[in-house]
Amino acid sequence: MKKHIKTLKKKLKIYNPKLNEECGVFGISNIKDASALVALGLHSLQHRGQEGCGIVTFDGERYYSEKRFGLVGDNFNKEKVLDNLKGNFGIGHNRYSTTGNNTLRNIQPFFADTNAGGIGVAHNGNLTNSIYLRNKLVEEGAIFYTTSDTETIVQLIAKSKRIKTIDKIIDAIFQIQGGYALVMLTQNLLVGVRDPFGIRPLVIGKLKNSYVLASETCALDIIGAKFIREVENGEIVLIENDKLKSIKPFPEKKIRPCVFEYIYFARPDSILNGKTAYEHRKNLGKELAKENDINADIIVPVPDSGNAAALGFAQHLGKNYEHGLIRNHYVGRTFIEPSQKIRSLGVKLKLNANQTTIENKKIILVDDSLVRGTTSHKIVKMLYDAGAKEVHVRIACPEIRHPDFYGVDTPTKKELLAANKNNDEICEYIGAKSLKFLSIQGMYKAIGFDQRNENYPQLTDHYFTGDYPVKPIDELGDSKITQLSLLSTASNN
Repeated sequence: MKKHIKTLKKKLKIYNPKLNEECGVFGISNIKDASALVALGLHSLQHRGQEGCGIVTFDGERYYSEKRFGLVGDNFNKEKVLDNLKGNFGIGHNRYSTTGNNTLRNIQPFFADTNAGGIGVAHNGNLTNSIYLRNKLVEEGAIFYTTSDTETIVQLIAKSKRIKTIDKIIDAIFQIQGGYALVMLTQNLLVGVRDPFGIRPLVIGKLKNSYVLASETCALDIIGAKFIREVENGEIVLIENDKLKSIKPFPEKKIRPCVFEYIYFARPDSILNGKTAYEHRKNLGKELAKENDINADIIVPVPDSGNAAALGFAQHLGKNYEHGLIRNHYVGRTFIEPSQKIRSLGVKLKLNANQTTIENKKIILVDDSLVRGTTSHKIVKMLYDAGAKEVHVRIACPEIRHPDFYGVDTPTKKELLAANKNNDEICEYIGAKSLKFLSIQGMYKAIGFDQRNENYPQLTDHYFTGDYPVKPIDELGDSKITQLSLLSTASNN
C-alpha cells in the first residue's frame, strides 16, 4: 500500500515555485442568461486560477457543460460558447491545479448522473484524505476518469445509498477531510458547502430575487449582486428558486479561515472580515513598519503583491513610496509556465528596475511573502545592478516554514527557504543588506484578530506555526492513514 500511495502522490500532487492560489467557484440560481453571469463572475475570480475554466448549466430538463483551457475572457463569449449553455441555473470554476494533471478532463465543474438525478460539482480547496478515499473507492469497484481529488467527492455522492440528493451530499462530505468550498447544482437546488473550519472562502450574494455563491465578494460586484454574508464554517446552504435554507450537520468548531486570503490570495477589493483585502494588506505594512529598525530614502513595493503593504509601511513612517520596479502586465504569471527555463526568465519578463528613481538610493523593498527566495534574489540583484545604494528587504508576513495541504500549491518543506535557513542565511542568499519578517503577533494585530484572546477566532496559520487544523492524512504513513481514517469514519457515523 505504501508504494501505491507514493505513486498516487506523484500523480496527484504538483508543486510550483511560489505560493499559488487555489481555485475560484461561482454559482447562481433562477435567473435569465445564467451562463453569462457565471462567466462574468469567473472573470472577476480569474486571479484564483488561470489554467482552465468551465461552466455547467441546467434548463429544467437537461444539463449543459463547456470546459476550456486558459482564461475566461478568451473562451466564454456570446458568439462562441454561452448560447450553448442554456438555462436559468449555473455553476462555474476557474482552475489552478493543486492536484491532478493539467488536462481537459480535470477541468471543473465535474458532472455525474446518480440514481437521484444529475449533479454538477465545483470545488475550491484540497482533500487531505483523498488518496485514502480513492484507494477505498477503487477497491469497491469505482472507475476514476480524472486525477483530481474533486472526482472523489462526485464518486462518494454517486455511490451513497441515501435516497435524496441532499442526503447523498451530506453522506459524502462526512467522509471527506481538508479545506474546501463546494458549489453544486442539482435538478432543483444550488448548493454551497464550506468545510468545518472555514479554511476555504465562500460568500452569499443576491441579485434581485436570485441567490449567488462565490469564492469572493468581487465576483458579486461585477454582476451587481449585493453581498449578504459568508457561508459559515461547516454550513450547507440549499437554494431552491428564491428560497435559501441553511443546515449545519457537523459538530461545531471554531472558524479558522486561511491567513493567505488576507495576505495574498483574495483580490484587493474583496471583503474579508468586514474590510477589503487592500485595507488588511495596508495594515500588515503598517505593523511591519512598527517593527522596522532601518532608515531609508524610499519605500519600494514588489508589484503587484507588495503594493498595499508597502504603501501602509511608507505612510506609517512618513517616507516616500516609489515604484522602483515596473511590471509588464502583458506577461502571464510565471508560476503557470511548466518549463523551468521559462520560469528562470520570469522576473525579467515581468519586472524591470526604474533606474532614475532608485539610483544612489537606500531602499526598503517590501513584498507580501518569501517562499523559495529565487525571485527575491533576482529582484535584489536587479535593483543593485540599476544603481541602488542599499537594498533592505521587509516581508509583510512571518517566515513560511511549513507546506499547505488545503488547496494552496506550496513547495515541499525542504524547498521552503525559511524551513532550512535562519534569517541571516536567508538575507545572504537573497543578497540583501538586511531582512526582516513581520512577527506573528503583528500579523494578527494587522488583520484584526488577537492571538492571545481565545474569544477571537484563530486563522489557519500553519504556514508559519505548523498548527494544522486538519491532519494531512495522505502525508502520513500506512498505519497512521488507516488509524486516522478509521477514527474519522467512526466519529462521522
